[in-house]
Amino acid sequence: MMMVGVNLMATLTADEVRALDPYAFLAVLGKRVIHPGGRASTDRLLDWADVQPGERVLDVGCGVGTTAIRLAQECGAEVVAADIAPLMRERAAANVSGSKVASRVSVEEADILALPYPDNSFDVVVAEAVTMFVNRKQAAAELARVCRPGGRVLATEFFWLRPPTEEARQIFLGEVCPGLRFDSVEEWVEIYGGAGLTNLRTESGPFEMMTARGFLADEGKHAASVVARGMSRPAYFRKMMWLMPRMARAVPYLGYVLVMAGKPE
Repeated sequence: MMMVGVNLMATLTADEVRALDPYAFLAVLGKRVIHPGGRASTDRLLDWADVQPGERVLDVGCGVGTTAIRLAQECGAEVVAADIAPLMRERAAANVSGSKVASRVSVEEADILALPYPDNSFDVVVAEAVTMFVNRKQAAAELARVCRPGGRVLATEFFWLRPPTEEARQIFLGEVCPGLRFDSVEEWVEIYGGAGLTNLRTESGPFEMMTARGFLADEGKHAASVVARGMSRPAYFRKMMWLMPRMARAVPYLGYVLVMAGKPE
């Protein structure tokens, strides 16, 4: 993934826009929900997590901060929204600052492979579409490490909803998200179970974030402003015209899996 410096979002060159990974590009356009499963999977995640007022939550790979804000606003949690990418932290900080829960959400730099927090620091640990970009076993071990005994770890990941064509596999893993790796539901269960987590629970569904229906469901009235921003610069428009047809070929084969596990007492 390309990293760009804080405060550079408004001045990205055409070459920098072209090099952005899809997640960063959607953040630049102002999209608020940027993970497989969209808002519906986050709704389910929050339902499963059953976060209580005052609980301490880590949202690692927080993206633009949407879930972190919801955790504070809807659950009354104290949230650390952490991301390795400066652009994502910039967007998250702006969104948090504009929310009603800015005092209960801190935006911090963190690498999921080496989280800068002591063991057993959080009641709940959330990672939406992060583990699949890195060494998955190492990342799962870090999520488990910083979760307190008796706490919960929740993650959203990609998986192949049905066997992809070779073209779809190459387009998605070779062009759209080069270097991305993901597994079957059973393999994700093995990864999180191998981190010492127990009572694993999963739920899966289709990937609709990049479909018209999913886009409108996730963004609501905000959808128009995302589209308008995509049309505001030739570099954005060219990037969209490159990305959308490629995603359309891969979407029929993609799904998301929601994983929840507990850390033993």
